Amino acid sequence: MKTSFDRRSLLRGGAIAAAAACVPAKFAEAAPDAGDSPIRLGMASYTFREFPRAKVIEWMKQLRLTTINCKDVKDHLPSTSAEAEQAAIDDYKAAGITITAGGTIYFDKDDDDDIRGKFEYAKRAGMKVIVAGDPEAKTLPRIEKFVKQYDIKFAIHNHGPEDKIWHSPLDVLKAVKTMDPRMGCCIDIGHTMRAGTDVVQAIHAVGPRLFDMHSKDLAKADAKDSQVAVGEGIMPMREIFKALIAIKYQGNVDLEYEINGKDPMPGVTESFAYMRGVLAGMGLKG
Repeated sequence: MKTSFDRRSLLRGGAIAAAAACVPAKFAEAAPDAGDSPIRLGMASYTFREFPRAKVIEWMKQLRLTTINCKDVKDHLPSTSAEAEQAAIDDYKAAGITITAGGTIYFDKDDDDDIRGKFEYAKRAGMKVIVAGDPEAKTLPRIEKFVKQYDIKFAIHNHGPEDKIWHSPLDVLKAVKTMDPRMGCCIDIGHTMRAGTDVVQAIHAVGPRLFDMHSKDLAKADAKDSQVAVGEGIMPMREIFKALIAIKYQGNVDLEYEINGKDPMPGVTESFAYMRGVLAGMGLKG
């Protein structure tokens, strides 16, 4: 009964946060005893993969979000030319949005020129973190050289049971644990759960090598097609937030809502409402 009551309380808190999300920030006030949250909620632009950059910016303003993990999809952050990339950077800056990370960026070549080009792309955008997809383990020493040169963190994204190499964050940790401390993980909590890895334990295990997180929820722990809005499934968000606070996590929790691509905002709004409700229940501003 207690679990049901707590869930209903969180959902009520989420509903309040959803209403607050429609109010300009200067009019939205947190509870008097709420503290600044060490959890920073952001957006993975892949969520809005069916929509152009202008719409992404419009929706982020509605959601009161100021940080984005950009994907080279549509015109979100083009990698086709430095000029196209700069136009996107300028648009985000004008809207008060900071590009904190980029990805997933695929490192499928063990080649200096290819790797350098991707680090230059990240540098121009001011990214602190590259979220990397599927680099082979043998390429990591070469990538590490560029991490040192550019001082940009390299976060390998786990993709669950289907991933040939990086099923869970623990697989990433095994590969990078003796490398430069800027070599680490982007934990996708949905794929981590599907890999049979306890998400909370994985956060503690990875610790200071956790540089970014992709947030989502599942109705069934082993079913990729069971994704739902955050709060509708079984993902232990409160425990996840507590673990992030315990390890003094410095990155973002970026929503990556991969369903309902042509009409994402209802689920996106619900997801942020729920996460903000959880934080409010912890006495923190969302």
